[in-house]
Formats: sequence, structure tokens, C-alpha cells
Amino acid sequence: TPWGRWYQTLEEVFFEVRVPPGTRAKDVSCSLRSRHIALAVRGQELLQGKLFDSTVTDEGTWTLEDRQLIRIVLMKTNRDAGNCWTSLLENEYAADPWVQDQMQRKLTLERFQRENPGFDFSGAEISGNYSKGGPDFSSLEK
Repeated sequence: TPWGRWYQTLEEVFFEVRVPPGTRAKDVSCSLRSRHIALAVRGQELLQGKLFDSTVTDEGTWTLEDRQLIRIVLMKTNRDAGNCWTSLLENEYAADPWVQDQMQRKLTLERFQRENPGFDFSGAEISGNYSKGGPDFSSLEK
């Protein structure tokens, strides 16, 4: 993106926003709401709009790192593997199809790891039907 990058896990959405070197916390104005974000530095808007999906308002945080990077972490309300955000904001900062595919694969593997804690999926490759979080095996006997 023009301001930095964003990425996600099953539970969280992360933003990394580049800001002018020497930025101090008092220069930052950040509003995090369930479906909306607004970020400005020294009165200049960097990011503002309606989020792709809802987040837990009280769990959102931002930090200023090395006086040149703002990291924002939002907790997703819907934390299943099928909830892969296709864009950061509604109709803005969409992942291209290849990146979207990679994000969905990652979330599906993350789901498999959570459902099978004794197995190591770190080197696993996934193929086939993994869109919307992959197949649901919850009804199978254990």
C-alpha cells in the first residue's frame, strides 16, 4: 500500500504504517472502532475508512516503533479460517488474487494446526479445496 502493509492470522489483522523518522507518540492520532479506523500523524491523514469486517474494539492497539513505524493490531470478531479478509477496508487495499490465495492457504493451515495440536504443519503444502477455511472434519469420529 502507499502507507505500508497489512496481513492477518485467524484471530488478528496487522497494519504496519511507515511514518516520518522522528515521529513521537504525541504526534499520532489513532481511532480504532469495531468497523472503522482513522490514523493521522501531525494532522496529516494516513489511513481512514470502514474496515472489511468487524473487530473487537477494546482489543485494538497501536504502538510506535523506532519512531518510524506504527504497528496496529486488531482482534477479529469472526475468528474462523473462512473469514479471510480480502481487503483491509471496504473496497480499498484489496489483496491481489495470488496474495489472497496465499493468505487463505495460511489461515487454513493455521486452522488445521489448532485442531490438531500434536501435529506439525509448518512445512505442509495445501492444495485442493481450502477456500473458506477448507473442508470441515468436525463431524468425523475420533
